[in-house]
Amino acid sequence: MAKVFIAILLVIASAQALPDLARLRGFAWLRDMLDEAQAKRRGLGFVLGVPALLVVATALVQHLLHGAWFGLPEFAFMVFVLYFCWGPRDLDADIDAVLKAPDSERRLVAAQALNADTGAGALAFNAPDLVVASFRAALSRHFGVLFWFVILGPAGALGYRLVQLLTRSAGFRESTGAAAETLERTALVLDWAPAHLMAWSVAVVSDFDAVVRCWRDYHVIEGRGWFSLDLGFLDAVARAGVDADVVADEASTTDAVIELADARKLLRRVMLVLLAVIAIVVIGGWAG
Repeated sequence: MAKVFIAILLVIASAQALPDLARLRGFAWLRDMLDEAQAKRRGLGFVLGVPALLVVATALVQHLLHGAWFGLPEFAFMVFVLYFCWGPRDLDADIDAVLKAPDSERRLVAAQALNADTGAGALAFNAPDLVVASFRAALSRHFGVLFWFVILGPAGALGYRLVQLLTRSAGFRESTGAAAETLERTALVLDWAPAHLMAWSVAVVSDFDAVVRCWRDYHVIEGRGWFSLDLGFLDAVARAGVDADVVADEASTTDAVIELADARKLLRRVMLVLLAVIAIVVIGGWAG
């Protein structure tokens, strides 16, 4: 677990310090492969088999590297795969582009990047939609990858990223064909646990009572069970947490720029909470 924690810290630091390297996190080769398969009318088995084979190969490489040279090759491989699966877009840069845009027209254009990896379509420039888009982007770009990396290692991170790309990225959805429904359900399953962790973390770092009440009310109003694959609760929790912070600062909850800026602050605190939990597990392991 210590190697996992250090790898996460290195990837987060690298993403912040070297944003230009984000261009290396590309999967154009996979899209070309699937487009060729579509042209040759290959079916569901091929579309699902290629990502599955990549995940299995990643797990096999990690297994072969385990224990060799004091674990250094395995650690380097973990860092490489996690960095490759991070993002692929830089969320801070996308939010900065919105906040620093000189006029409303360019703010609206910049805001569309928040939905670039979620498949949610055009984004309206208002406070609730911007908050939801930022949290959905954070789930897809960071927290989902982080969760499955901790649980299953590099293979988990790669599996999550591939499913997200095939399901939510416009460049891939056209290539999935008959596999689209299966992939969409798989994406929801993979998002379920990290979305709940995000929601609990928001409650911890924001107004706990307001967030938990909003979370509970969402399930009551929508008639959804707590174990359903409907992730709309995260949208409600995000708005409740950001609104609570903005009200505490005596600012307006209808100001889209203020709400988006606070959403970024809240997401940073959520990340710190999750990193603190992993650190506690590491320290506990050492103490044991």
